[in-house]
Amino acid sequence: MGESVADLGPRPGVRVAARVLLVDAARRLLLFEGFDPHVPGESFWFTAGGGLEPGEELLAGARRELQEETGLRLPPDRLLGPVWLRRVRFSFEGVEYDSDEWFFLARLTGAAEVDTAGFTELENRTVRGHRWWSTDDLRATTETIYPFQLAELLPGLLADGWDGRLRLID
Repeated sequence: MGESVADLGPRPGVRVAARVLLVDAARRLLLFEGFDPHVPGESFWFTAGGGLEPGEELLAGARRELQEETGLRLPPDRLLGPVWLRRVRFSFEGVEYDSDEWFFLARLTGAAEVDTAGFTELENRTVRGHRWWSTDDLRATTETIYPFQLAELLPGLLADGWDGRLRLID
C-alpha cells in the first residue's frame, strides 16, 4: 500500500465505515454472508458494521451498526480500537466505492442471540445469513472473507490482546 500509520488521516470524498470484530466467549467471530445483487451467484463473508452517518464519530457508528445488525447494545468501553484500518475500493450494485473501514474489537463474556430485526432494506435484500467462525474455520475455508487478512491477523489479536496501535491491513 505504501502508506505508513502516520499517513492515516481522513481522505476527502471517501466512504468511512466502522466495523466490529464481534467475538463470543468461545473465541468465535461473527460474520455475515452477503452477495452483490449484480453478481448473485458469488457470496462473501464480512464483519458487522457499515457506513457512518454524516457527522457520526467512529465509535458511535460502530456501536450503532452493531446494534442494528445484531441487536446487541454494548457500552463504549466494550469496544477496543480502532485496531485496524482497511483502505479498499470495491463495487456494489454497480456503484464504485473508495472506503476506509475502521475495525473495533468487542468480546462477549456470555452467550449472545443475534437479532437482525434492525437490518436496513439493503441488508435484508443482500444478507443470506450469519454464523460464528472459529480461527480454525477461518484458516480452513475456501470461501471469500473480508478483510482478506482476517484468518492471519485475528488469532494474534485474540491471543495477545490489542497493544493500542492501529494497523493498516489489506
